[in-house]
This record gives sequence, C-alpha cells and structure tokens, in this order.
Amino acid sequence: MTVTVGSVKVERSIIETKQIALREFSMDDLSSWHQVLSDQETMQYYPSAFDLNKTRSWITWNLENYSRYGFGLWAVILKETQEFIGDCGITMQNIYNDGNLFPEIGYHIDKRFWNKGYATQASGACLKYMFEYTEYNEVFAYQKWTNMPSRKVAEKIGMLLRDEYDCDKNTKTTVYSITRSEYYLANRNN
Repeated sequence: MTVTVGSVKVERSIIETKQIALREFSMDDLSSWHQVLSDQETMQYYPSAFDLNKTRSWITWNLENYSRYGFGLWAVILKETQEFIGDCGITMQNIYNDGNLFPEIGYHIDKRFWNKGYATQASGACLKYMFEYTEYNEVFAYQKWTNMPSRKVAEKIGMLLRDEYDCDKNTKTTVYSITRSEYYLANRNN
C-alpha cells in the first residue's frame, strides 16, 4: 500500500514481524523481482525460471489479486537493510483441479536468504493475517511432493498433511492445511 506524505510516496507494510515487512508489489519491483524469479535454483520446483515478461505478469496478477480479494503475494522486505528478498502471501488456487478456489500461502525467497527462517516467519504471519482479517475457515499450502523445504515450512506453521495426489503438473502434489479452530487451539497461549 502506498500513501503520499507531502509529495513523497511511502510504501506501507501490510504485515510486519521482528525481521521482515510485507508490502504490496509495484512495477518498481520488476528488476529486483526478476533477479529472484529468473534464477533456476530458486525456481527448481517450477517448470522453468521466469523471463522478464512472465515476471511482469506475476506482478500484474498480484495487483489484480489485491483489488479482487484484498490480498495476494506481497513483497518481503528485510527490515534491517530494506532489501527486497522475495514474496509471500495468499492467493486463491485451484488446488484439486476441480474448479474450486482455496486460499493458499505461497512464497519465493531469494536463495541468498535461504535457511534463515524468513519463509517460515512470513508464512506464519500470513496465516495469522488470514484468520484475523478474513472469513476463510481453512488455509492451504500445496507443492510438488519433492519440495521438502516448502513441506517443512507448512509443518512449522502448524499445517497438517491432508492429501497427496498424482498429477501431470507435479507428478505428485502434496496438500497441507490448517483450519481456523486448529490454528487457535495451537496458538491459544500466544
């Protein structure tokens, strides 16, 4: 979200944790974001890394999601340095390929920042956001079955493995989720 203070545009965070801030994307992020999405190692669980047009489309898709749903994938900013390190947020996904859309937490973190807990921190904050600010009673995470890092993040934020199914896109897809009541039960002392 951008607000204007005097004649200066200031980016406001949607979500903040101790180390990171999540804010809406803008086309000003194209170059930084393309550096992340064009990296083959970062995109190893996708069919291929993104070219510049696909990166631009990704930002446009999220801008449309903000308008349509009030959420989407947000830019992840390291608060200490103000460095752009990836994205995290919620998108509506056709998880079971049956035409039904479900809220799904997803993220991409620049490989220079892997194994520092940022994906877990951002995903956990997005999960809290969903149950505090929306009416959805269940939030999902789904991925290619070999994507062990994403599976571990889902488990760390309290999600449970709900399903595995064969598919053309991923060979096999794993589906995790957590319900509102499971979330509040697990976090009742926090």
